[in-house]
Amino acid sequence: MTTTDRRRVLGGLSAALCLSAAPSVLLAQQPQPQGQGQPQTPPQNAAPQPRFGFEDVQRRAREIAAVPYEPIAALPEALAKLDYDSWRDIRFRPDRALLAQNGSPFRMQMFHPGFLFTRPVTVNVVRDGVPTPVPYAANLFDYGKVRFDKPLPVNLGFAGFRLHYPLNDPRVLDELISFIGASYFRVLGRGQRYGLSARGLSIGAGTVSEEFPVFREFWVEAPRADAERVIVHALLDSPSVTGAYRFTIYPDHDTVVDVAATLYPRRPVEKLGLAPLTSMFFTGENDRRFFDDFRTELHDSDGLMVHSSSGEWIWRPLRNPKQQAVSSFVERNIRGFGLMQRDRTFEHYQDLDLAYELRPSYWIEPQGDWGEGVVELIEMPTTDETNDNIVALWAPKTPLEPGREFSFGYKLIAMLDSGDLHPGGRVINTYQAKPKALGSGEPVTDGARRFIVDFAGGDLEYHLKQPEKVEIVPSIAYGRIDRAFIVPNPKTEGFRAFIDVVVEPGQLAEMRAFLKSGGKALTETWSYPWRSEAQG
Repeated sequence: MTTTDRRRVLGGLSAALCLSAAPSVLLAQQPQPQGQGQPQTPPQNAAPQPRFGFEDVQRRAREIAAVPYEPIAALPEALAKLDYDSWRDIRFRPDRALLAQNGSPFRMQMFHPGFLFTRPVTVNVVRDGVPTPVPYAANLFDYGKVRFDKPLPVNLGFAGFRLHYPLNDPRVLDELISFIGASYFRVLGRGQRYGLSARGLSIGAGTVSEEFPVFREFWVEAPRADAERVIVHALLDSPSVTGAYRFTIYPDHDTVVDVAATLYPRRPVEKLGLAPLTSMFFTGENDRRFFDDFRTELHDSDGLMVHSSSGEWIWRPLRNPKQQAVSSFVERNIRGFGLMQRDRTFEHYQDLDLAYELRPSYWIEPQGDWGEGVVELIEMPTTDETNDNIVALWAPKTPLEPGREFSFGYKLIAMLDSGDLHPGGRVINTYQAKPKALGSGEPVTDGARRFIVDFAGGDLEYHLKQPEKVEIVPSIAYGRIDRAFIVPNPKTEGFRAFIDVVVEPGQLAEMRAFLKSGGKALTETWSYPWRSEAQG
């Protein structure tokens, strides 16, 4: 898939989830759904059937891995030619929402196929252990101004679905999670607005041959009246691999999604990405290549955070590079990683509609030993804020091989405040500028670049009482550090670090720095790449 195609898919996904801006539905006003479009309840005298479970999805995935991949079936022309505005005009009727039986606090609404979402998926509801497909019916949707010359097929299927829950107000149903487009999903916690996306799996991320596995069928377990979680099973398919997934979703202030998955390769897979996250970074305080906008920062995420097996915390600010860039953090049995939105100050964004300060961070905590591999960060150039240009994932060292199934699990946490994840000081700002001479008159080296990093939080306020005991520990690969020092920063109750580096023209350097007192690290490690511009 070309970069253009990739961005078209991601742009369509972002467009789809703009539907979430529709007003929430008052729980007390939503009637019990009836009639067409609902899965049928088995008769009372029906013979007992085996209860549906995750092992059934595993069996399906194993079976289809043994046969060739089925290409996408063509949509009816009337749907295939819909543009975004027309497709968006087709909305699910809230009074037809599923899962309301027995007083469940969850509701399910479907997305209509069309526009870029050309592969309909099957959605089943599992009630009392028995799965039943949700039949497509035109009266499930309000088609707005869209008109068709003839009725759509009765077996059309859906583009995906979303679940609602009283997340922010016990009287109001808010969108909790959406599954639409390839294996993409987005989830929200309390007070959050959609931003970055998660994926079930990535193959060849960042390459021209990137493969986008799809969730082709879902099974949603009908929650009880007192349910505090909901379980979604999904069948993944692609030319290279099939998979069985189970998502256990716990809505809360920080919503948690427990993911269990088993993969069945059709062919060798070298560049596999587990728990991939996709986001947007256009401009920020550390990267001001684009500044023709009254909004000084535009991003869904502003950094990659990594918790290494050694216990070190790493913060890597995101960039919008001129060329695609890949950064790798080699690990064994990684403890966690995530794309984070740390900057929660409205004045830095000044966007009344998009509310970038409310975009969630997604933190990934592996379950079990993930072995050797790398946390990979892919940054792609973009000229506007509509393209998702950031990908973070875990790439196992050992490739997948046909005939060998591979199981893994992880926890995804959607949060606004990541301060509780680790107790140390954090990077809150990264700037760069041309160095200035010190008061001593010490000259500035030609071609040097200064990086200014603000550390705050943790125990740094305590150490402001004796700042001379705090020191910076800088390092660089493929360049040299000309000067490094820190000063107290009472405005942030922390310290501001200055790092002057000299790098050969055209060379890419990798910088790192943290603060310590005695033998104790006080902060996470700031990590940043920088390429010196060629002279002449």
